[in-house]
Amino acid sequence: MTELLRQLGLELPEMRVLHEPADTESFRFDETAYIAAGTPLAVCFPRSTAHVVRIVELCAEAGVPIVPRGAGTGLSGGAVAVDGALTVSFTAMNELLEIDTANLTATVQPGLINAELNRAVAEHGLLYPPDPASFETCTIGGNLAENSGGLRCVKYGVTRDWVMGLQVVLADGSVIRTGGKNKKDVAGYDLTGLFVGSEGTLGLITEATLRLLPLPPPKLTLLAFFGSVRAAGQAVANMTAAGLLPVTLELMDAFTIAAVDDVHQLGLDRAAAAMLMVESDLAGAAADAELAVAEEACRAAGATSIIRSADAQEADWLRQARRAAHGSLERAGVARMDDVGVPRSKVPEMIEQIEQVAARHGLPIAVFGHAGDGNLHPNYIVARDDPTAEARIDAARDEIYRAALALGGTVTGEHGTGIAKRPWLELQRGGRAVEAMRAIKEALDPDGLLNPGKVLPARRGAR
Repeated sequence: MTELLRQLGLELPEMRVLHEPADTESFRFDETAYIAAGTPLAVCFPRSTAHVVRIVELCAEAGVPIVPRGAGTGLSGGAVAVDGALTVSFTAMNELLEIDTANLTATVQPGLINAELNRAVAEHGLLYPPDPASFETCTIGGNLAENSGGLRCVKYGVTRDWVMGLQVVLADGSVIRTGGKNKKDVAGYDLTGLFVGSEGTLGLITEATLRLLPLPPPKLTLLAFFGSVRAAGQAVANMTAAGLLPVTLELMDAFTIAAVDDVHQLGLDRAAAAMLMVESDLAGAAADAELAVAEEACRAAGATSIIRSADAQEADWLRQARRAAHGSLERAGVARMDDVGVPRSKVPEMIEQIEQVAARHGLPIAVFGHAGDGNLHPNYIVARDDPTAEARIDAARDEIYRAALALGGTVTGEHGTGIAKRPWLELQRGGRAVEAMRAIKEALDPDGLLNPGKVLPARRGAR
């Protein structure tokens, strides 16, 4: 046991620390397939900001890197372990500190589960809109680190849009607060926005003040099936032209429709080439009116069949089709889920590009995602014992990322950069922008101890 671990044990005896390889093994990886992970020195579970401060101070003195971690549900390698680093798991800092109904805010520790927050605020008639697909298991801290999205992004945006203030422990152990409960606050640089999405490379978030909304009525849902992906894309364009802003506008391709129906027997139209799920969270007759416009937009685009929920319970049933997508695809083999984003008008073209990549590589690629905001999830399906899988996936990923960028898009819409997307960051942002990012990193973490090797690519010529 190193001197660092001895000091942690002496100064923070109440804090759980794991150091045996058998105990730390499950903390090496996140949910990203084919990501190489290091072996941590140990895994610790702070219970307060004071714990985190002392951890950072001791690591700085010892020159030991820190890898912050939430629930490990990420899909870019942002929380994977680094050799010899101390993994700091925030799952024990899981308190809901305050629900402020007068100011429509919640103040939470980073280990709180997204779904638990929403269940708690719902008792006060409130909603926290960001809802990643893993909302039942992912933590708010992980959502903040990756700037996660979800099914409601088309109307409500990503995590950053709902963060009002943070408490952050910097690399030298000092603590700062950014933002607060003020609706308007333009003093100085936007440090809140800077830390959200930084994946623990700039500081460790120990508290967040989040914006809430009055809880909308239960959602009503519409499923529309199409003979081609382009027709589904036209339906999305028709809805946009009609001024619709549904809470959810999701797409699934034929591969995903079949996989979901195989597992869950939902009676989906397996002959369809694409499916759209449209949801409204407006009140009463307004929801029916919104879905009526959506239905007309789908019919004008050539929808082959349309199903509308009769009530909230049936809407929940129909929503299973989209929620179950990734898990259903995993039954077909290893399903590495990716994400890219393009302008909404380019969604059909992006899907066609993905189909062409799949054909060139002989690699099944299922596609689902958030058609309403242009964020698509290609899923690479390979046999579990395929020794060529990683190389084939990497070749296909490169082509898909470049296609997205050529269409004016992004290599990551909501999964963060981590390790998986790091090599393409400069291609998207440009060399000078990446240098500006490095300058920020070096100013806040001059010794490079916070989540090293994540987000920023190594300088050319560096090892």
